[in-house]
Amino acid sequence: MNTSEDLLICVACGTQFDLPADEPPKGCRICDDPRQYVPPSGQQWTSLAKMRGSYRNNFSPVGKDNGEERMTSIWTEPKVAIGQRCILIQTDQGNVLWDCITYLDEETTDFIKGKGGLKAIVISHPHYYTTHLDWAKTFDCPVYIAQDDAEWLNRADHEGRRKLFSGDSQAILDQTVAIKTGGHFPGSLVLKWQDKLMIADSFVTVPSALYHIDRLPGTTSYSFMWAVPNMIPLPPSELHKMWQSIKPYDFNSTHGAFVGHEVRDSNVKKRVLESMKIQTRAMGWQDHPLLRER
Repeated sequence: MNTSEDLLICVACGTQFDLPADEPPKGCRICDDPRQYVPPSGQQWTSLAKMRGSYRNNFSPVGKDNGEERMTSIWTEPKVAIGQRCILIQTDQGNVLWDCITYLDEETTDFIKGKGGLKAIVISHPHYYTTHLDWAKTFDCPVYIAQDDAEWLNRADHEGRRKLFSGDSQAILDQTVAIKTGGHFPGSLVLKWQDKLMIADSFVTVPSALYHIDRLPGTTSYSFMWAVPNMIPLPPSELHKMWQSIKPYDFNSTHGAFVGHEVRDSNVKKRVLESMKIQTRAMGWQDHPLLRER
């Protein structure tokens, strides 16, 4: 394991900075951004060294069949920062880690290496950049990030681990592609593998998505947010761009930022578009090009 034990980590968002733990700045630039927030208790810092002995990562298959047995949710307890999971995907070409979490320890390292290590890490957006350079060094693999969000990187990449891409999509391995949807951040990504779409919070899985049987018309499955915790939605113009980014791809399930946020439905792509239209109409739009999409 190759970790930067004493570098600063923001308690609220889990981002690691190129600063020693005994030299904290006034604030965290991720949390000071209007998309995020500083808790009522104020700005607080920690480090991997301080976290040792108090946290542990958990591992659970995403599902039992249809390829989901080759996907493992990894998350930390007690909850760290935002509380997202990362997903280990065992593809035929090698393992890909979708998104990243702050806490990395020997148990996690051994678990992943026991399944073949990592060929690549792909991170959806800056809120989940966390300790990604430590992960990349530990598993000796590249980290794919959208160039559009490079301004939010907070550590120098002295070993050249990051692969910043500027196109609309980026092939990771033969059957895996990162798709730039934008929206939440200009470079927000989703990841397609087989018929599955990893969405993080580029598309926010809402409670009514998880049991969608015999639901009334107008019941949404996803929301599309500029600021998730501060509940600022994206406008229809952004939703339309997001739809156009995924329209060429077919998928039968989505897998969100948190454990249990799986939506399995042969009509799930239709539900994404339907949710975009619901949000557009709720904003008062009755005539927008997105509403004419099929």
